[in-house]
Amino acid sequence: MSLPGDEYLPSADLEATRAITIHAPRSHVWPWVAQVGQNRGGFYSYDWLENLVGCDIHTSNAIVPELRIRAVGDEVNLAPPAALKVVAFEEGQHFVLRGAVAADGTNGPAPYDFTWAFVLIEDAPGGTRLIVRERYAYLANWAGALVEPAEMVSFLMSQRMLRGIRDRAERPSPAGA
Repeated sequence: MSLPGDEYLPSADLEATRAITIHAPRSHVWPWVAQVGQNRGGFYSYDWLENLVGCDIHTSNAIVPELRIRAVGDEVNLAPPAALKVVAFEEGQHFVLRGAVAADGTNGPAPYDFTWAFVLIEDAPGGTRLIVRERYAYLANWAGALVEPAEMVSFLMSQRMLRGIRDRAERPSPAGA
């Protein structure tokens, strides 16, 4: 199915779509999704593995309103020197990140363009389907040799991220919250 963000790279060379059903309303899932990022609430994945390569990730187990993505133009870091920009945003429903990170981990020239969409869809009553989609458009003929092996790692990290968000969103809310 078409998702927000697909229009930025209509002829993607690689697309990976992953999803999870969360037994919580979208209003309980969104705050966790909206604080994703190295400079925010982390990636709810394997921090120790990300930190082995210098990402300085510290996943939050609490919703911190100050860390929330709020609008188009906000930056979401993958690591301290590498940020993606929010290019589409609809509060409570989706946001799309775009950018490319050079081989040295900076926002310098990269051999591909990239989007990463986070979309929440109402599921069965009281449930949410969280969908994440990565799309890559190769700008150099050798880009696939860089992106495709990294995509295997992304699969593992994304699966853990989806479960991490699910586990947090499905936790009972404290009384009075």
